[in-house]
Amino acid sequence: MKAIRWHRTPIVPVTLLVLCLGAVSARAQNKVYNPIPVLTNNEVADTLTENDIPTGEGGFARDYLVKLNAGDQVAIDLTSDNFDSIVTLMAADGSTVAENDDGPDGSTNSVLFSRISETGSYIIRVRAFGETGGGSFKLKITRLKPI
Repeated sequence: MKAIRWHRTPIVPVTLLVLCLGAVSARAQNKVYNPIPVLTNNEVADTLTENDIPTGEGGFARDYLVKLNAGDQVAIDLTSDNFDSIVTLMAADGSTVAENDDGPDGSTNSVLFSRISETGSYIIRVRAFGETGGGSFKLKITRLKPI
């Protein structure tokens, strides 16, 4: 007759396992979407790559976080020699406040103007038109003074 061998397998309560996995998932989710804060000089020189947010149109996007006040009038300039740019200003809830594809000079650079109605955090999305790829770009946010 063979002896029965018992293996010691740790038994982890399901509740504890779910809590641990939930904490790992929450940490991972926090790293998934993190808009880049715009510094006080309101200018960014950066690069759009295939590691950024897929747009679903074959291109990619990168988001920046900026605080704006009610009554602010802003001009947002996005320039690139590497891709056809689109700039979008979004409210914290993800709704589009304003968007521009091409600037008034007829180039593929983008410029948009907007008057801010509510104080809060806004997202500026830099993206390439369609599948035009990525590359280096400059983003500038100017708060316009009323006359």
